[in-house]
Amino acid sequence: MCEVSRRICIQLKLGEPMWLASYARLLREELTRHEVLRGLFGKETYLVPVPGSSSRTPAAVWAAARLATALHGVGLGKGVWLGLCRHHAVRKSATALSGDRPTVRQHYESLAVVDTHQSLPHLLLIDDVITRGRTILAAAARLHEVLPNSDIRAFALVRTMGLLPGVTHFIEPCQGVVRWAGGDARREP
Repeated sequence: MCEVSRRICIQLKLGEPMWLASYARLLREELTRHEVLRGLFGKETYLVPVPGSSSRTPAAVWAAARLATALHGVGLGKGVWLGLCRHHAVRKSATALSGDRPTVRQHYESLAVVDTHQSLPHLLLIDDVITRGRTILAAAARLHEVLPNSDIRAFALVRTMGLLPGVTHFIEPCQGVVRWAGGDARREP
């Protein structure tokens, strides 16, 4: 099961449109079975892709932007809003050792909100993989700073769980919280 999940993470990072579309359809089907997911993708909710680590990569290349586009393509959310971007690069978390990954503060300082001329009452941050939640926490804080009246939530297609023995299934939707605790992001579960 661990090997299957690693291959899926690799595919997710590659962002092949047909593959993402199949997972977007699978998620749409899961919405009917899981109340936790149903409340996230409202008809008035804008999907906001979490920017990649580089400030030079076009939004269309971000794994999260491709995922958000695929989700909207199967009828989830009101639209994709690209108003969150990186104004300077941070180290890529996926290839960094645990202690070398960017902090919440580094992510926060690297993010900027642009194009806030429209009313955005419901925002759903979209990320491909969540580990500790540093990027999502920083992105939510930056958005809240500029759009304090918006309801901001987050969704990640994959959550890391480490090497757990006895994992028997791959799809396990859950609802959790990412919060600031002990000087860092803490994801529960």
